[in-house]
Amino acid sequence: MVKVGIVGGTGYTGVELLRLLAQHPQAEVVVITSRSEAGLPVADLYPNLRGHYDGLAFSVPDVQTLGACDVVFFATPHGVAHSLAGELLDAGTKVIDLSADFRLQDADEWAKWYGQPHGAPELLKEAVYGLPEVNREAISQARLIAVPGCYPTATQLGFLPLLEAGLADNSRLIADCKSGVSGAGRGAAVGSLFCEAGESMKAYAVKGHRHLPEITQGLRRAAGGDVNLTFVPHLTPMIRGIHSTLYATVTDRSVDLQALFEKRYANEPFVDVMPAGSHPETRSVRGANVCRIAVHRPQGGDLVVVLSVIDNLTKGASGQAVQCLNILFGLDERLGLSHAGMLP
Repeated sequence: MVKVGIVGGTGYTGVELLRLLAQHPQAEVVVITSRSEAGLPVADLYPNLRGHYDGLAFSVPDVQTLGACDVVFFATPHGVAHSLAGELLDAGTKVIDLSADFRLQDADEWAKWYGQPHGAPELLKEAVYGLPEVNREAISQARLIAVPGCYPTATQLGFLPLLEAGLADNSRLIADCKSGVSGAGRGAAVGSLFCEAGESMKAYAVKGHRHLPEITQGLRRAAGGDVNLTFVPHLTPMIRGIHSTLYATVTDRSVDLQALFEKRYANEPFVDVMPAGSHPETRSVRGANVCRIAVHRPQGGDLVVVLSVIDNLTKGASGQAVQCLNILFGLDERLGLSHAGMLP
């Protein structure tokens, strides 16, 4: 049994971790921390977990207690894992970070986008980017795993087959992405209020979003060279979900793109390449650790449109983190994650 600790368990990614781990046969949450809710039973804050975590209460983070775990998840705002990850690694504890603290390999680039110096640049060289469809072998050997963001997950999985095959014009990539309101986190903010976000949709951060350098970093790796990406995120009036509409110009129209995508993801348990002509819906992946993809070439031209949908809290965060846990500890990758999405 893998002993699990969670730092920052009061946010949406934290409760999603708890929900998934509650049905994991080889993992046990033994400590969960929150300075603001210390002493409060988990089920009192999240009644959906009643009967699953009886006796488990939030506590103040303590390195000694956390260091006794086999693995610690950080479900915290950026900057928090910087101060604790090194001590936990020194104690022999594995770290899976759901924040952005170790996703970018360049400390200066991180500081530019997150507005503060990187707090643990010495750890960046060993941090493994936790996208299993790309880094499965490295994840299995890692001590520190940086779980990808939600937009980066949906966008990279949609573009990867084209870039790896050298088919796309890498100077003309466009990602038009929509997110549910839970992507903004649980903290109170005017823009996330029902009266503000309901019955409306808006683009934001067009000038530059924090996920842009993460996406670009992954696409460069896939392409083996520079890429030019235009990334425009939107807020939509739903709770969960990411819908990425991706555009690329192909240099060879003779390639069977449906076959290309199906072959690339044939052995990936959590990527579903849908039949030709499909239009995946965010509701089909709600609560599931699945990315559903459809590839189109309108009017048979050289412009390819890839549709990629995920649940931002599951495959876009906590589900992917559990997937990394399974790989890291040599378990069946699907443990705790094989359930279907929730409909309606």
